[in-house]
Amino acid sequence: MKVSCLQENLARGLAIVGRAVASRSTLPVLGNIMLATDEGRLKLSATNLEIGINCRVGAKVEQEGAITIPARLLQDFVNSLPTERIDLELIARTQTLNLKCGRYEANIRGIDAQDFPAVGIPDEDGTIICDADDLRAVIDRVAFAAATDESRPVLTGVLAELATDRVTFAAADSYRLSVASAPLRQGPANPINIIIPARALQELRRISAEGETIEMRVAPNHSQVFFHFGDIDLVSQLIEGTFPNYRQIIPSSSNTKTVVSTGEFLQAARMAAIFARDAANIARLNIVPGDDASGDGGAGQMIVSATSSEQGDNVSALDVQVDGAPIEIAFNARYLVDALGVISSAQVQLETRDPSSPGVLRPVGDPDFVHIVMPMHIAR
Repeated sequence: MKVSCLQENLARGLAIVGRAVASRSTLPVLGNIMLATDEGRLKLSATNLEIGINCRVGAKVEQEGAITIPARLLQDFVNSLPTERIDLELIARTQTLNLKCGRYEANIRGIDAQDFPAVGIPDEDGTIICDADDLRAVIDRVAFAAATDESRPVLTGVLAELATDRVTFAAADSYRLSVASAPLRQGPANPINIIIPARALQELRRISAEGETIEMRVAPNHSQVFFHFGDIDLVSQLIEGTFPNYRQIIPSSSNTKTVVSTGEFLQAARMAAIFARDAANIARLNIVPGDDASGDGGAGQMIVSATSSEQGDNVSALDVQVDGAPIEIAFNARYLVDALGVISSAQVQLETRDPSSPGVLRPVGDPDFVHIVMPMHIAR
């Protein structure tokens, strides 16, 4: 292998695939990044056997070939080089990659590329097409609610319901549920339900760019999902199992509906979270209707408060529109911050039934997102 490319292009490509490198593995080759020539370009690949990423870099190819190189060493060295041309040449006899850039040169020992697991994208029918902006927005609204505890693997993933014209994502961790949907340019011929690891979607969000088109394919045996956009491929294993019926979790009725400024509610929740850190993250919401005798949604107040027995307390008073009965309910302040932080609408509606029933957050004027958060017990 003998190729040349620009330092900034190689550094960018290594940064993209580097997140898929296995941090701990009994297979040394999984700690490497594969460099291979591919149709006149340099293809970089990394995998931890759960997620795999390919990135193609513009290059001048003089001789075909492939090698795997330790990821950390390669990234650190390339990032330290000046923004000039890098010449890479493989010495096949010793499996050593020679790198030259200006006055700098290095020789890095690698592992034969034949030992590296393939990270491939199938060229099959059944391609699902969507706008990257839509998919990135849905991931932002949902992935944070997935569980991080591996005791229930299904909840560490995001349920993807792929219909002929729309995709719906749902994630839950037993304390909260996020559901968001977006249109598809091209859906599957028949509806598909799969569970994608939340980490894979977060990586997709990180490396995809605004304005791109993302192509998605699901393996016939539903073991893998494939994404292709620009010069990048991402492959992820799917999670086996049955996702809970999230539609049963969404309350069908409420006794109080409170419309509040999203920005003001978020700011109040953030301030409450500061004091709630030492008090099980409990933030109290005291919702009081105004004097509107008609009872059809008059002006009222929402008092957001948190108390730390050792450090003090804080209170925020928000002007709101209340339709229904007064209520005092408590939520995890951090969960409120997470949910409100992904709502772009100017106003959000909080639907509550009683202090022991879940609260429902809906952006006003945006039917494509709903968030459910379980209440916390507070002493009376």
